[in-house]
Amino acid sequence: MNGTGKQPGDNKRMWARAYIFPVAVLAIYAVLFLYVPEGTLSALKSSGKIVLAMLVPLTLIFVLMLLINLFVKPSNVAKFLGRSFGVRETLLSAAAGIISAGPIYVWYPLLKDLKEKGAGNYALSVFLYNRSIKPFLLPIMISYFGWIFVVTLLVMTFFSSIIVGCSMNIVTTPECE
Repeated sequence: MNGTGKQPGDNKRMWARAYIFPVAVLAIYAVLFLYVPEGTLSALKSSGKIVLAMLVPLTLIFVLMLLINLFVKPSNVAKFLGRSFGVRETLLSAAAGIISAGPIYVWYPLLKDLKEKGAGNYALSVFLYNRSIKPFLLPIMISYFGWIFVVTLLVMTFFSSIIVGCSMNIVTTPECE
């Protein structure tokens, strides 16, 4: 050991593991290109479109993470999204979930970062649950399903997020482990 708790070759193994999937995908594309060039090119174009579509949200999330790391102190995160069940934590988490955009998987690194800075499981669960409410889709929902259905669904979604947040907090407390 070198005093850090890691073996000397750990970094090489870590980098090798990080590249296994991309190299395997490239190898599969290369083999498929030999047998079905048109289909492979079509698949590559589709994959490229997906990657380009992910770049904007991922870039925004990483910029947001950078800004949070620069300006937000862990004590503030713990204060606003702490481990309590207050009205402020609930409303802030729900509002953040509602206005968040993009694919959910691009939010995972940011949520992990917030958790490490002191955000509780309750707040994270409420955030994730309320992502299903999208304000820009409300007019379309109302036109298809009507006001009563949409308002009832939104209210039930919000209150269900509180139940899920409380349940997650109870299940994931250290006393339960």
